[in-house]
Amino acid sequence: MTRPGTDGYLICATPRTGSTLLCGLLTSSGVAGHPASYFNRRGLHDYAETWQIDRPRDGRIDRTYLRAATAAGTTPNGVFAARIMAESLPELISDLAADSPPADSELELLSSRFGRLRFVHLRRGDVVAQAVSWAKALQTHFWHPHEAVRPGGVAPHYDEQLIGRLVTAIEQFEEAWADWFTAQGVVPHRVTYEELSADPVDTAHGVLDHLGLQLPAGRELVVGHRKQADRVNSDWVERFGSHRA
Repeated sequence: MTRPGTDGYLICATPRTGSTLLCGLLTSSGVAGHPASYFNRRGLHDYAETWQIDRPRDGRIDRTYLRAATAAGTTPNGVFAARIMAESLPELISDLAADSPPADSELELLSSRFGRLRFVHLRRGDVVAQAVSWAKALQTHFWHPHEAVRPGGVAPHYDEQLIGRLVTAIEQFEEAWADWFTAQGVVPHRVTYEELSADPVDTAHGVLDHLGLQLPAGRELVVGHRKQADRVNSDWVERFGSHRA
């Protein structure tokens, strides 16, 4: 059962925070929606093709797309879930505002389309390690173990300027999330990559508890994603730290 006043939730994240791991765990519950990046601009066309719907020529999220995304993200108990990155939130808000009655706040606008929402804020304590993971994925085009390597990738190579730019971007994204939560009066359930990586099942249970959801009898959470960091990552983190000391 959903806790009274809750119809769904958004996982609010930045790249390389373990959000794919958390989304998979929560999906495996069968009661916590199907969180995915339905509102990432780069994925809208692929989702529209999967759902066999037309996309507006201007590329924005319209009512048809929104209905399909809501259906895809909802489990039979009526709980909706989605993952959204900091850079995607303003785009989603803009698209919803263009096709909705005036709202007093962005939270009210989101609630008018997705119901009474809760928010899970997923972040990484070690921003340099996060930037290194991001840089490596950008170079190799290998983002997740269960996905094929995308064309155009190259062998990973240390790029201090790229890592530095990504550290700055992550800090800006986290500041944007903090500002948005404050402006909207939202107190999210906070999860760190470090605790998720150390005990993924227990961390996911904490999210379910926050949402007021219980696993069906006999059901267990499934860890379907393994950690990708290796010696290359740790070497780059150490090298970046020594150069910035």
